[in-house]
This record gives sequence, C-alpha cells and structure tokens, in this order.
Amino acid sequence: MKKVLVIFGGASSEYEVSLRSAHSVIDNIPRHKYDVLTLGITKDGRWLFYNGRSENIGGGSWLEDEEFLCPAIVSPDRSVRGITLLRGGSFEHVRVDAVFPVLHGKNGEDGTIQGLFRLADIPFVGCDMLSSAMCMDKAVANMIADCVGVPRAKWLSATKHEYKKAPETFKQRCAEKLGFPMFIKPANAGSSVGITKVSSADSFDAAMADAFKHDGKVVAEESVDGRELECAVLGNDEAHAPVVGEIVPCNEFYDYHAKYIADKSAIHIPADIPPEKAKEVTDLALKIYTALGCSGLSRVDFFLRRSDGAVLFNEINTVPGFTSISMYPKMLEAAGLSYPALLDKLIVLSFDKFSKTV
Repeated sequence: MKKVLVIFGGASSEYEVSLRSAHSVIDNIPRHKYDVLTLGITKDGRWLFYNGRSENIGGGSWLEDEEFLCPAIVSPDRSVRGITLLRGGSFEHVRVDAVFPVLHGKNGEDGTIQGLFRLADIPFVGCDMLSSAMCMDKAVANMIADCVGVPRAKWLSATKHEYKKAPETFKQRCAEKLGFPMFIKPANAGSSVGITKVSSADSFDAAMADAFKHDGKVVAEESVDGRELECAVLGNDEAHAPVVGEIVPCNEFYDYHAKYIADKSAIHIPADIPPEKAKEVTDLALKIYTALGCSGLSRVDFFLRRSDGAVLFNEINTVPGFTSISMYPKMLEAAGLSYPALLDKLIVLSFDKFSKTV
C-alpha cells in the first residue's frame, strides 16, 4: 500500500482554512489504496508529525495532542525520499510515495514547498514550482493572461518600494485607468485576504497600507459589475474542465468572511448560463491553465460582466479550498467524480507527472 503524506497548516494567513481543508482530505483519501500520514506546520513555522485524530486538525486543537506530536522534516536528501522524525536526540526516516500539500497561500501555494519536494525526489499533488509561483502572483498571472489573449479587467501593480517613492502618482494612474470603485489586493495572498474595495480617493491610501501588510507587491483592478463564475480544471497534459459554477456572495464581494465564516453565500453548480457561454469559460480556463504551466488541478475564477456578457479572467488558485463547502470538489462531484475518487485521481496524476519529469 502506498504511503501518502498530507501536509497541512503553514506559516500563512490561511492557516485555519488549511486545517479545515486537510480534515476533509484526510478523511476521504481511499484507505484501501493509501496509508495516510499527516504532518502539520504551525503558524510560526514549526514542522510536526501528527498521529492523532483528523477532527482535531479541522477543529484547530491538534497542537494540544502532545502525545501524538513529533518534530519532523521533509528531508531534501534523495536517499530518504520521505520525512525524518526527530525524537529526543535520535532520528527515524519514513519513506513516502507521494505528498498531498493542503497548504493555502504563502509558503504552500507559491512554489516554495514544491521546490523542496523536487529536491527530495518525491511525487506531489498539484502544480510545480514555476507554475505555482506565477499563479500565486496576481501581477504575473495578469501579465501572462494579457500575453496569451485571455481577457481580464484593467489593472495596475506596484511594489512597496515603487509606491513609497511616488504614492500620489500611482494613485492618479489608478484613478485615470481604473476609475472608482476599484479593488486593491496583495499580489501574493489568497482567500481574499487583504483585499479592499476602494470607492473614492479618500480611502485609497488606507487600502494600500492594508494590502502591503500581506505582501510587498500590490495589484489594483477595476471593479467589474458581474457574476462570479468558477471553473474546476483537472489533469496534466490532457486537462479538462467539465463544469462551471457560480458564487452569489452574501457580502458585497466574495471576501474571507463570505467564503469561510458566514456560510450564507449561494452556490449554483452548474452555473445558470447558456451552453455557449459555459464553453467560453471552460475554453479560457484551459487556455490560462496551459499558459501558466499548471498540472494536477487548479480552480480558475472569472467574472461574467453584466453590461455586455464579456467573460473576464479574475484569478487562478493552484491549491483551491477542499472544505465541505468548497467549490472545487463540488464542481467535480457534479461532473460525476466523487470526493474520494477525485483525491485518488489527484494522487495518480502526481505519479504520472513525476514519471515524466525525473
């Protein structure tokens, strides 16, 4: 039986979301095929092998189970091809066959840990280092979309250094190109963390300051009056995007509270849109997925602009949420792929990708 290591938590603003996603993943990986091991990363970056109950991960109390915790690392030494447990001055190597990183946001979705898996010579679920990094950085993903002709809202970006040199200039550029209202976002963050809808120039500076708390680069985007569509993409070289879903947020926009706390946003799977419009969305999702070099899985988000029906790329998530209310598994379930079958497919795809890149 193959051993799959699920890694959860992370030194990220999305730590709590990761715990909830990991709980679902751990409970649904087919146990007749895989032996599941779990390793958690705390908010302050400690790595701990965890042999306790999965519900304690989802509930956030796993760190209180001290008897089930052991310091551990993913060894970059290729002779190990797994994790090293550190027990009171001694160590033990545990070989694993694949890693399933359920790590949202920085240090988990941005290519950093994917590089470690490559060094360690271990197959892993999801996108590789470069594609993860490009998708995580909204400014880079926007540039790629522009280059390959995937339509999107107007946008600008600035690093913290650039903005500090000429804040009024950047504000003026944004006002002239994007108009108000607009959205200010950290370039590298997920789950709508640090995003502000800016209705006038008076609140622009505060929104920039808040975004810079989460990243050293900020993206400003025009506000689009549109429906929020999401598309689940699955596969490596021959990826497919079978279903388009729609989110009707309970808040003004689909922010962190609407996604994970309120639990009142409406979900429509499939989205109530004409077949030709659904095909346009899936075609664009596959186009940007391929252009960014994605593999395994991603969720691609779009706006359907109300004024003219234009489909506009919003962002791509290489480690989408896997909680009980998350859109990615729900969309594939609607296409006939159960949650356990999806997880099995993702693990198989990791082996397939690994065999072609070693």
